[in-house]
Amino acid sequence: MPFNQITRRSALGAAATLALPMACQFPGSNPQSRRLLVLGGTRFLGPPIVRAALAAGWSVTLFNRGKSGKGLFPELERRIGDRNELDYASLQEGEWDAVIDTSAYVPEHVRVVAELLAGRVGHYNIISTVSVYAEEQESTGPRDEDSALATISQEQIEATKKIQQVTGETYGALKVLCEDAMEEVFKDNCCIVRPGLIVGPGDSSERFTYWPARLARGGEVLAPGGPKGDGSQEVQLIDVEDLGHWIFELTARQVQGTFNALGYPEPLSMHDMLATCQKVAHNDARLTWVPDEFLLEQEVGQWMELPLWIAGGGHQFSLERALKQGLTFSSIEDTTRRTLDWHLATNGPEHEFRRTGIATEKESKVLAAWHESQGAETTTR
Repeated sequence: MPFNQITRRSALGAAATLALPMACQFPGSNPQSRRLLVLGGTRFLGPPIVRAALAAGWSVTLFNRGKSGKGLFPELERRIGDRNELDYASLQEGEWDAVIDTSAYVPEHVRVVAELLAGRVGHYNIISTVSVYAEEQESTGPRDEDSALATISQEQIEATKKIQQVTGETYGALKVLCEDAMEEVFKDNCCIVRPGLIVGPGDSSERFTYWPARLARGGEVLAPGGPKGDGSQEVQLIDVEDLGHWIFELTARQVQGTFNALGYPEPLSMHDMLATCQKVAHNDARLTWVPDEFLLEQEVGQWMELPLWIAGGGHQFSLERALKQGLTFSSIEDTTRRTLDWHLATNGPEHEFRRTGIATEKESKVLAAWHESQGAETTTR
């Protein structure tokens, strides 16, 4: 799909009623020996969940292919299997108070494991996405958990047997079916968390990371100004540490329901986000705000080429339910600082962004064209 033909759902894919806590009713469960099964657990969102569980004194079992994060949590029990092959043999025995599914992408993968674990797991928490919402909605306000959901053809479902076959266009609708597959088995003993853009240390997508890294490099920076050209459009994201801790808390309390999970209680503008990146970077970077219309004319790609930018501002999502269930947020400054520190330590200051970020030469050309259109001299680096 061309950069300038993008939807919110495809962009994030390329990423109930108010619930009340319930006492855990799984046989043999007690606060002194709670057991958690994590499907995944070693990539990005997984480790914060695992750390939160261990800090609370839970016993944790990890199920994954054993190929990523090999040095993480060596003391934990591991069950090896491959969801792409429906290989859940290692999970045929064992009981857990709860399972958190961080790697649910294909409905059949979820259905098979849910049926296998039924009767041996007390509560199922599945990590979904705000990409589940249909592009067209009756309301123009923020999408809440009861908003219309995306749909998919039977042909597309049958063409998706492995995680690698999920596309930006099918990602959200497949997540809807993953939610359905889990609920069909676990009924009311389940929770659905729908995050938006997850950011922070360990984020391989580099969408948010690009910005503090780019500001740290200095010089004139092409900044997406939104419809008004001033960066006032709202940005919603969530720190991976905040999300991981909260997901575990929901699971520990056996909370039922469906929740959007992204920030912030007070709206964060693109202007304030990039100003924070500029502050954290401590250098001479200069932001030049360019409106949507001009960026589109220059064929600048949305969401990935100029990260987090969607012409018109994109959709917003309600977080009212999540706030009532205790979701809290790190400051954007803290998230930015930890992300930049991790990036510099892991990738170094000369890291070349390949998955996201506008090329230096193209950025310079767009800035030059903008200055010319405004009758001003081009700012040189």
